[in-house]
Amino acid sequence: MCGRRHHHHHDYRSDVMAATRIKADDVRASDAEREEVIAALRTHAGDGRLDVEELDQRIEAAYSAKTRRELVALTSDLPRAPRAPGDEHREFVEHLRFYLSVMAVLVVTWALTGMGYFWPIWPIVGWGLAIVSHANVLRRPAARRRAHA
Repeated sequence: MCGRRHHHHHDYRSDVMAATRIKADDVRASDAEREEVIAALRTHAGDGRLDVEELDQRIEAAYSAKTRRELVALTSDLPRAPRAPGDEHREFVEHLRFYLSVMAVLVVTWALTGMGYFWPIWPIVGWGLAIVSHANVLRRPAARRRAHA
């Protein structure tokens, strides 16, 4: 492939912490971010991914971490945290609000330009189908959604 190798491995350390949602940068870490990492580490230890000794070492390192990047190293070999309950619903509500706002602007534009052929019907229907699809995804049981992700 043009002499370039494509790696399927994504290094979360470059943008998002693997086990938490903290950005991996050189900004000073806050106590809340340290506690978030420690909570994630404890969850992973409870799931059997870390033994007690390793958990203790990582917790100690989390408390002494100065930057977010240092926190990343503590969870980069662990799976990403699942989405928080309610994230999907909140995203749908944002999608719906944005849709309704844009459609209102289009209908007002149509009304102010002479109210001839009702051209806003096309984006209303097209984007509306995406809204319906988004709503149907939310109605699926969570376990099935994860299997399709």
